[in-house]
Amino acid sequence: MLPEFRNEPFTNFSLPENQAAFRAALTIVKAQLGRTYPLVINGQRIELDKVSESINPARPKEVIGYFAEGDVKSVDQAVAAAAEAFKTWQYVPAEERARYLLRAAAEIRRRKHEFSAVMVLEVGKSWFEADADTAEAIDFLEYYARQMMRIADSSNQLTSYPPEHLALQYIPLGVGAVIPPWNFPCAIPAGLVAAAIVAGNTVVFKPASQSMLCGYIVAEAFWDAGLPPGVLNFVTGPGEVLGARMVEHPKTRFIGFTGSKEVGIEIFNKASVVQPGQIWLKRTILEMGGKDAVLVDETANLEAAAQGIVSGAFGFQGQKCSAGSRAIIVNDVYDHVAGRIVELAKELSIGPTDETNEMDMGPVVDKDAMRKIMDYIEIGTQEGQLLLGGQRLETPEGGYFIPPTIFGDVPGDARIAQEEIFGPVLTLIRARDFDDALAIANSTEYGLTGSLFSQNGARLEQARREFHVGNLYLNRKSTGALVGVHPFGGFNMSGTDSKTGGPDYLLLYTQAKSIAEKL
Repeated sequence: MLPEFRNEPFTNFSLPENQAAFRAALTIVKAQLGRTYPLVINGQRIELDKVSESINPARPKEVIGYFAEGDVKSVDQAVAAAAEAFKTWQYVPAEERARYLLRAAAEIRRRKHEFSAVMVLEVGKSWFEADADTAEAIDFLEYYARQMMRIADSSNQLTSYPPEHLALQYIPLGVGAVIPPWNFPCAIPAGLVAAAIVAGNTVVFKPASQSMLCGYIVAEAFWDAGLPPGVLNFVTGPGEVLGARMVEHPKTRFIGFTGSKEVGIEIFNKASVVQPGQIWLKRTILEMGGKDAVLVDETANLEAAAQGIVSGAFGFQGQKCSAGSRAIIVNDVYDHVAGRIVELAKELSIGPTDETNEMDMGPVVDKDAMRKIMDYIEIGTQEGQLLLGGQRLETPEGGYFIPPTIFGDVPGDARIAQEEIFGPVLTLIRARDFDDALAIANSTEYGLTGSLFSQNGARLEQARREFHVGNLYLNRKSTGALVGVHPFGGFNMSGTDSKTGGPDYLLLYTQAKSIAEKL
C-alpha cells in the first residue's frame, strides 16, 4: 500500500552541504557536455548524420549536446512502434503501470541535483528554480501513479442495480503525441509523459529544441524504470516538421502540448482534421499562454504585494506562463507600490547561474527570445514610462541577459499590457479603484493565473466570483503552483483548462467504458 501523496521538499541551499552537493552535480554534468544523443524508437538508439545543437544561453559557444535531427520518416517510425506497443501495454494493469512511474520518480529523486544542474546549464535556471522544477517532476510521477490506481476501476461510483453486474472502467486512448516547452523542461515533460503512459497509452515525445538534454534525461528515467520497448519513443528535430507530423498522423489519438497560444491554435486546428484512415476525433490537451495580472488595492499589505509582484514577474526571467507580468494598482497606493517594486527589482542579481546559488536571474533562453523581448521593450518605450532596465546586459561570453525591465503608467489596452512577452518585462497599470482594476485584469484574451492583494473581505469574495482565471491566488504571488495542491490550467486563450496535477487530469487521457452484465 502506498503512503499518502506528499509534495517533494525543496532543497535548502543555505546549508553548506547542499551547496557542495549541487556543485558536485554541476561538475558531473559539465564533464558530459558535448555528447551526441540519438533518437530512441522501439527501444533502439538511432544515430543520424544530421544533428542539432543545444547550447548554454549564458555562454552560447558552449554546446550542451548534439541531437539527432529526425524527419517525417522518423515520426512515422515512432508512431508505428507506439501503435504496436499499445496492443499489449493497454492491457497492463493500472497498478503495474503505476509502479513504472514510482521507479522513475525514485531515480529522479536519487539524481535530483543532476537533473537540476542540466536545467541550470541548458536553459539558465537559478539553483532554486531548477530544484523546484525537479521536485515538480517527481511530484507528477508520484501523484499520477496514485490517481490512476484510484480511477482505473470506478465501478463503486455507480448506482446499485440488482438485476445487473455493473462496471465503469477508464481505458486508454491509444498513441499520444507529447510536445512540451522548454521553460519547465523536466517537470512538464515528466508530467505529460507520466499521465499518458500510466493511463495505458503509448507515446511519441519530442522535447523543445532549447531543452533537448532535459527531455532526454527525463525519457531515460522512464526507460531505466523498465518500460517495454515502444511505450515511450523519443524524437528530436525541427518542430515545424516533426511536431506537425505528430499532430496530423492518422494513428495519433491525442496531443498533449504546452507552449504558446499561436502554436496551440495551430495544433487545435490541425488535430480537428480527420485524416484518411483515421477513425476517431483526436483529443487535444493544450496549455497555452498567459498575460497574468496582480491586483493591489488600498487595503493591501503593500510590502507583501510589492515583494510578490517582483518575485512573480522576474522568477526565471519572467519565462513562465504564470508570470505576473501586469501589476494593476489602485491610484491611492500606486506611487508607493510602484516605487517599492522598482527598489526591489534593482536588488536582483543577474548573471550565469552555474556559478552561485545566490544568482536571482540568468539569461533568457535563446537569441530569438532575446530579440522578441527587446522588440517589446522598444514598443514599451512608446506606450509607458520606462522606470527600470530596458537594455541588454552585455557579457564577455555573449550571454542572452536582459535585466528586470519595468514600465509605469501603461494604459490597460497597450500592447505590452495585452500581449504575452515571456521575458523579464513588468507593466504597471494605474486603476481608478478596485472595480476598474478588476475590469482591466479581465480585459485580455487570456485567463491563466491572477493574484489579488487586499484585506477587504468583500473584494476577495468578488474576485472569487469575477476574476476570470483558472488559478486565482489571494494575497500571494501568481507563480508556484504545487502538484495536488493547486491544479493548474487556464481559460480562454490560455488553453483547455486541463488542470495538471489535479484529481481529474488523467480522465483526459482515458475514455470511460460502462459494462453491464444481466444476472
